[in-house]
Amino acid sequence: MFRAKPKAAAKPKPEPDLGSLPEWNLEDLYPSMESAAFAGDLVKAQTECKSFSTAYRGRLDTLARKASGAGLLEAIQRYEGLEELLGRIMSYAGLIYAGDTTDPARMKFYGDTQEKITDATSDLLFFELELNRLDDALAAKLAAGALKHYRPWLEDIRKGKPYQLDDKLEQLFHEKSITGYGAWNRLFDETISSLRFTVDGEALAIEPVLNLMQDQHEKTREKAAVAFGIGLKENLRTFSLVANTLAKDKEISDRWRGFRDVADARHLANRVEREVVDALVAAVRAAYPRLSHRYYALKAKWFGKPALKHWDRNAPLPHAAPKIYAWDEARSTVLDAYEAFSPSMSGIARRFFDERWIDAPVRPGKQPGAFAHPTVPSAHPYVLLNYQGKPRDVMTLAHELGHGVHQVLAGPNGALMAPTPLTLAETASVFGEMLTFRALLLQTSNIAQRRVMLAAKVEDMLNTVVRQIAFYSFEHKLHVERRNGELTADKICELWMSEQVASLGPSIELGANYETYWAYIPHFVHSPFYVYAYAFGDCLVNSLYGVYQGAREGFAERYLAMLSAGGTKHHSELLAPFGLDARDPAFWQIGLKMIENMIVDLEGLEGKA
Repeated sequence: MFRAKPKAAAKPKPEPDLGSLPEWNLEDLYPSMESAAFAGDLVKAQTECKSFSTAYRGRLDTLARKASGAGLLEAIQRYEGLEELLGRIMSYAGLIYAGDTTDPARMKFYGDTQEKITDATSDLLFFELELNRLDDALAAKLAAGALKHYRPWLEDIRKGKPYQLDDKLEQLFHEKSITGYGAWNRLFDETISSLRFTVDGEALAIEPVLNLMQDQHEKTREKAAVAFGIGLKENLRTFSLVANTLAKDKEISDRWRGFRDVADARHLANRVEREVVDALVAAVRAAYPRLSHRYYALKAKWFGKPALKHWDRNAPLPHAAPKIYAWDEARSTVLDAYEAFSPSMSGIARRFFDERWIDAPVRPGKQPGAFAHPTVPSAHPYVLLNYQGKPRDVMTLAHELGHGVHQVLAGPNGALMAPTPLTLAETASVFGEMLTFRALLLQTSNIAQRRVMLAAKVEDMLNTVVRQIAFYSFEHKLHVERRNGELTADKICELWMSEQVASLGPSIELGANYETYWAYIPHFVHSPFYVYAYAFGDCLVNSLYGVYQGAREGFAERYLAMLSAGGTKHHSELLAPFGLDARDPAFWQIGLKMIENMIVDLEGLEGKA
């Protein structure tokens, strides 16, 4: 009997040589998980929180009415010191966990630390609640006098006064967070990190699969996309339960606190008015046809297709040689772009490389994606990447270093006022990307290469603006619908697809299992309604960059001063020196017009060699 010769297994594609990728050194926080320093600080935090409560609970009004206000100032300074200590402990535990979310020892370390810190900080809840109960006139007088340094922080926490609850209820909400949304966040992280997607017989974690979905070869992209959709669908029951539970948990909290709209708590935290966000969302949605619809129709034409499959949305352009950036080249590319703008900015960014503040390699169990963690002002930020050498990875490096520079500059404001609202937290990161892109574009005269670079930048901007507003609209629908009862997985998928179809347009064909792609987006789980901050930041940066192009003299100094303000100023104050106002509906059109102009530039390259 004739038997066909077995087909030889395909040789695995060789990994690109990226050079030596750095891994972060967390010893600037603590020597190790088992160190005496960490154990000592954990005990100190627990003891100090109790001592602080004993010293000040029920006494703030009395301290505030004393003539000098010195006693209340001392209490705030002591509270800030505790925030610094607690922040250092949890930053270390969180970074250790992010390095491998599947390692049992790290999982236990993070879980135990989170539980102990949650218990300890229940003794601090009274402080901001009592500060908000001070008489308005007295609080204003103190903020203008003895507490002047902390005025921005005091004003911010008083904005939450209408939504605060009785002390006992606040303590209950706080203590149950460890078994409530905190536990569901952890379940999501560990589920995502443990997933494996089978591509050509190889079981891959999420980051390598997402990377393959940007491969030069269409069949590779298709296989990766199909495997990704199947893997998510097989776990949709878990992801749907996470989404339903967290949406209900948020609804309970919002209802008790008196928030009207499902996103109002986020707007308050971001120090941005609902009408400003609504204007942004409306402007972007109205621009879908002239931005994403227009661009994807152009890209489909380049591919010779009436419409692109969803795995072609971020595909490299046809006939374009894929550019792989070794780590040293990525480093010099970003630092040179920063240096041309501001040597001070480049100097800060350089420290991230020289002092091992970056963790770059892809590793099994490592948290997917990328982030810059500010830790605490007495230390420094850390950056996590999953670097694989693609141009987008270089832009991600520029993005996260922008965050890092921002966090370093804001640090001197102290633990209470260094944190920046999310709407402004994306400013430095997106600006860093823009500087890097413009520097590379300036060096490129070849028409084909310029087309590739412009197309990649337009796609990044569409992903940052259009896609994130589509995410926000989906998330808003999900939370509103959840108020009427639990949502089936099919219903969540339906809500997702309605926004994807609207935002991507007729030139993107959304194939089988794409309806499950909502399930892997971490922002929906960790930071409800965070996503509009990306669009806010991108449009803001586009406007800022327009100002920079028109008048470069003194711009870098004003820009770094804006970053140095941290959380001490409202967005209207920070933008005023640049002649910009996000409350003006026309403001958003400036940023959207820049994206549209880039698409026009791409159309103008049609037919050119």
